[in-house]
Amino acid sequence: MATDIQAHAHSLGISAQKMRLVVDMVRGKGVVHALDMLKFVPNQAATPVSKLLASAVANAEENFGVSRDDLYVYRIFADEGTTRRWRRFGPRGRFKPWLRRSSHVTVILREKE
Repeated sequence: MATDIQAHAHSLGISAQKMRLVVDMVRGKGVVHALDMLKFVPNQAATPVSKLLASAVANAEENFGVSRDDLYVYRIFADEGTTRRWRRFGPRGRFKPWLRRSSHVTVILREKE
């Protein structure tokens, strides 16, 4: 039975649709390779994903005594968070809502066998 090392990030200020573009690149890769890859991704979502991945690696090293070279991204997914609605008034007295979407990201690491 493999040990799952988890880290969560809640209410990130980027939509889940944009977050999934970055998350899909990292899934299944080794942790060291994934962190190196995220440094050069121009998307705004790459920064919180790399911080979350680094946090999961720190959890693995500190709590489970696992080396970062032996870890890979087993599962990573982005779910929709809360949506804030801002008021924006359009012409002729109409209401145009701005939807400020957020997301929750979860990373699960496992040790290579």
